[in-house]
Parts: sequence; C-alpha cells; structure tokens
Amino acid sequence: MRGIVTDTQTNTLTLNDVTVIEDSKLKKAITAAALGNAMEWFDFGVYGFVAATVGKVFFPEASPALQTVAALATFSVPFLVRPLGGVFFGSMGDKFGRQKVLSLTIVIMAVSTFCIGLIPSYAMIGLWAPILLLVCKLVQGFSVGGEYTGAAIFVAEYSPDRRRGFLGSWLDFGSIAGFVLGAGLVVVLTAAMSEANFLAWGWRLPFFLAAPLGLIGLYLRHAAEETPAFTERLKRTESEDKQALSERPMIPIAEIIQRHPRSLAICIGMVLVTNVTYYMLLTYMPTYLAKTLGYTEDHGALIIIAVMVGMLFVQPLVGFLSDRIGRRPFLAAGSLIVLVLSLPAFHLIASGNTIGIFFGLLILAIGLNCLVGIMAATLPALFPARIRYSALAISFNISIIIAGLTPTMAAWLVEATDNIYMPAYYLMIAAAAGLLTTFFLRETANRPLYGDTPNASSRKEARALLAEHYLYIEESVEKIDEAMAELAEQMQLLQQKRDRLVGQHPELD
Repeated sequence: MRGIVTDTQTNTLTLNDVTVIEDSKLKKAITAAALGNAMEWFDFGVYGFVAATVGKVFFPEASPALQTVAALATFSVPFLVRPLGGVFFGSMGDKFGRQKVLSLTIVIMAVSTFCIGLIPSYAMIGLWAPILLLVCKLVQGFSVGGEYTGAAIFVAEYSPDRRRGFLGSWLDFGSIAGFVLGAGLVVVLTAAMSEANFLAWGWRLPFFLAAPLGLIGLYLRHAAEETPAFTERLKRTESEDKQALSERPMIPIAEIIQRHPRSLAICIGMVLVTNVTYYMLLTYMPTYLAKTLGYTEDHGALIIIAVMVGMLFVQPLVGFLSDRIGRRPFLAAGSLIVLVLSLPAFHLIASGNTIGIFFGLLILAIGLNCLVGIMAATLPALFPARIRYSALAISFNISIIIAGLTPTMAAWLVEATDNIYMPAYYLMIAAAAGLLTTFFLRETANRPLYGDTPNASSRKEARALLAEHYLYIEESVEKIDEAMAELAEQMQLLQQKRDRLVGQHPELD
C-alpha cells in the first residue's frame, strides 16, 4: 500500500498522494467488517422470530397481544442508548483508530447476546427475568451504537473510489446473511422440536451461537490493519500543535451542527427511510404475519427467508450499479417504491394467498435493497476523516432511535386502531423523508471521501483518478469564477444604485 504524502510546500495533489490499496488487505478488511455486522443482525433475526416465545417466557402474566408488544418493546428500548454508544465509540474511533474500536464492539455484542440465552424465565426468578433481559439488550444497544458506523467507515476508507459502492454493499450483505442465518436457525429448531421444548429451552440455543461467531469476528478484526485514511491523519496530527489538540473538544457536536448541518440532515433522512423499512420487514414482519394476520409461524417465516435470500443476490448488484450511475438514483428509487407501493404491498400480504404474500414482501424487499445497497458507501462520504466516526455515529444513532421504535410502534398502532394497514402508512411517512433527502444529497460515487485524497486499486487507476480529480478541480474553479463574475456584476449594479441615491441627498457623500 502506498501512503498518502501530501506536498506541504505547494499543496499540489500528485500521483504519490493517491493511495493504492493492496487487494489482500482490502479483502481482509471487508470480511472483518461484514462478519461483525452479520452477528449484529443474527441477533435481530433470532429475536424477531422468537419475539412471541420471548413474550411468553418473560411476560407470562400479560395478554398474548401485550406479550408481543412487550417483547418488541424490549427490542426497541435499547435504541435509546445507541446515541450514547455512538458518542463514546465515535470519539474513541476518531482518537485511537477504527480497528481497535471495532474489535471492542464485537466482543461486547457477542457477550451480551450470549447472556440472553442464560437468563432464567419469569417463572423461576420473577421480575428479575425481564429486567436482566432489558439489561442485556441495553448493553447490546450501547455496543451497536458504534458498530455499523465504524464498520461502514472501515470499509469506505479502505475501498478504491471506483468500487466503494460495490465493496460497501458487502457490509449489508453480511447484515442480511446474518438475519437469514438467525431466522433460518429458529425455523429449523421449531420444526425439529415440540412447541413445549422450544418454549422451555430451545429458543435459547441460537443466542449461544453468538460466542463462536464473536470469537471468529474478533480474530478477523484484530488481524486487520488500520485504515489508510486514519493512519495518514494520525501522522499529520503528530506534527500539529499539541496544546491546540488538547483544547479541541473530544466530541465535536457543536462543529457537526454548525459546520456540517447539510450532512447531518442527509444522514438522518437516509437512516430513517432505510432502517424503518429494514426493521419493518425483517423484525416486525414475522410477528405481523403470525399474530396480526393469523398465518402459521412456519409458513410466514419461510416466505420471509426466501425473500431475504433473494435480497442477498441483489445487494451486491445495487452496489455495483451505484458505482456506475451514482447513489442518488437508488435513494430516489428506493424511497419512491416504499412511498407508492407500501399500501399495495400490504394488501398482497394480507391476501392470505402464498403468491400474494411473497410478491408483497418482494416489493418491500426491492425498495429496501435500493436503499441499503448504497448506505455504507454514502454515509462515510458526508464527513471529514478528523471527525468522521464521531459525526457519523452521533447523527446515525439520533435517527436510529425513531427507526428502532418501528416494531413496537407498528404493533401498537395495529392494536390501538384495529387497522392492519397502519404499518404501510408508517412506511410511507419514512419514505417521504427519504425522497426529500434525495434533493439535498450531492453525488459521491467515484469521488474521494470528504477531505481525503483518492484511493485506487492499481497504479494505472491512480493515474486515471488523478486526471479525473484535476478535471473536477478545473470545473469547480470555473463555477467559482462564474459565480464571482456574477457577484461582481451585482456589486457594480448596487454601486450604481447607491451613487444615484446619494446624488439625490444633499448631506450624503
């Protein structure tokens, strides 16, 4: 790998400033980041598919409907602490490095997920059972606050500019794969054992799988090297005035709001539409099919898993195409699909017909693929490397609070209104926010990350990127010159107007 060596005398970008990423290190980074994300969504998949069972084990005195709402609320409440995790791990990631923080978050996630399987039932320890469940979920939420954003930054800072969309899509490929693994394991267990045995102890088995997954993820992340962008920033930091560095705020919240309000708003809008759709389809839908529509749990689960397997194949394709035609078209397409087709999709899902259910879920899955396929490549490009982890973790986790409430809110709205289409309206509101965000997002495809120098796959590509970068600079300078010329013309007109007015007043010079 060739380091970034900026010419401090002239500040001119040269071929030596383009980072050439070694393929072996790139693959190691992608694998390490994706596996940790897979483990996060393995837990989501398991929890979404055992929510009804968790409700019976930990909230047995409630009605069946309230059991489900309570179990889903236990899923949603930890999202309230995710911003705290984002602030903590974000500041650590910007100060000590992305690789170190990601190694820590995967350990915390694995331990907290494993511990859920150890918690005794309400019948054994009473109120302590749901309290301990909530504690484990809160610890998960805290660690996840720095997990996805850190993994996305890790992949983005390693990826060549022309392949960032494709390589970033593998991060969420890991998410979907983890979900499918978790959900599939639950389906196999429920089919292989009696309902009584699954309720008594079988539901715990998937959570125990977090331990070996966590060990594998820790090994891979510990073996991966720090990103080139952070390494170079660390070198530059060492030459800065140490007193100025010590006075710099550790958590740059004020700087994010004052200097990057557009990026903050874009991040919140993208995360809202993407994750509301994500949690509606992957976490709430199994409960919706079984409890609200009365389908057999195995029937609905198998259809969802089939749709998710299809998403696995589409995910890299979306990332690949986004490197060719841009990120904005996919954000617009995904938001429009969810906005316009959510209600028809839920009509199909409620039809009772297997083909109708499949195509209803498929519509939502295609919209989700368009959104999630570009997120890992787009979000890290919104902020400069110096505050990238902190800014992204904070803004991401602010909006994830609302998105994380999706399963609970959807279940409560259906219960309160007795309207099975309330989840569709909920999705449509989120999609409107996503569509609005499209108009403010500047295209980031094939461009370096904010403030970074270009990344390339080879020396030949580095030359081409440098030529493109020079062309971009020329076009930008031309636009600035045009704007300055227009401003000079306006100033001249204003000066003429001022002179005329002054000439009409006897006491003004």
